[in-house]
Amino acid sequence: MKKLIFLSLTLFILSGFALQTNAQVIIKVKPKAPKVVVVHKKARPNHVWIAGHWKVNRYGKYVWVGGHWVKKRHGYIWINGHWKKVRGGWVWVPGHWKIA
Repeated sequence: MKKLIFLSLTLFILSGFALQTNAQVIIKVKPKAPKVVVVHKKARPNHVWIAGHWKVNRYGKYVWVGGHWVKKRHGYIWINGHWKKVRGGWVWVPGHWKIA
């Protein structure tokens, strides 16, 4: 019986952590326009540029996160992250790989 209670409590706690990771943070202040960055050439063959973006730091201020090169994933395309207008403000939609 103690094992069952312990297991139930553990699963309950872990499910709470899983729910927290899916939470979206709504930002009230409109994000700044992305910086214009000129990317001259690929760093290496089979790489893709991940664009920079504004993020909100722990003080509620926007800070620029610079872009960078990553190795291209065969059969996928990179979708850049973006700020999305929602009721009450803005949320960050992270970039991700999408099946081509």
